[in-house]
Amino acid sequence: MKLLRIVVLLCIFLLFATLASAAKPDSYTTATKRFQESTEAQNYFNHAYGYALFPTIGKGGIAIGGAYGQGRVYQNGKLTGTATLTQLTIGFQLGGQAYSEIIFFEDERAYKEFTSGAFSLNAKASAVAITAGVQAQTGTRGQTAGVSSGPASGKQFGSDYVSGMAIFVHARGGLMYEASVGGQKFTFEGL
Repeated sequence: MKLLRIVVLLCIFLLFATLASAAKPDSYTTATKRFQESTEAQNYFNHAYGYALFPTIGKGGIAIGGAYGQGRVYQNGKLTGTATLTQLTIGFQLGGQAYSEIIFFEDERAYKEFTSGAFSLNAKASAVAITAGVQAQTGTRGQTAGVSSGPASGKQFGSDYVSGMAIFVHARGGLMYEASVGGQKFTFEGL
């Protein structure tokens, strides 16, 4: 059993190493532009109190997996600090992927909650895919599903604030099969 754990951890390490070497880090300018080009996210840029942008998040796993990314936090368009995203998942999963993520804060309360130092997204949070994809979620609050055909078509299907936050992701590469349980955790450091 101990040998199996070592093999699984080694595989996860190799997935992350491969993913990190294959995925070039995206610049904040490029990632911001990509999200601004989405008709669904444009309104959030115009009206949100602030946002956290993670240009490159690497994710991988074999039964046990994880994700990691570094980002910046903005309030009213001004940089206020940096953030780190970590995620641990347990369940059916295999592969690796890279993606970008943006979290919009509806108001000062949501911004302060995120920037309080250590913040976790709860089970009711879900993201809207900016690139072609499908997402589904089930949890204690019910079931949701969404679909996106990508910015080139001009048809992104809506998101709304949940607990004062709206989340969008843009897949950048990789392939991952996943049916797992786990939440994202964030740390914030002000400037």
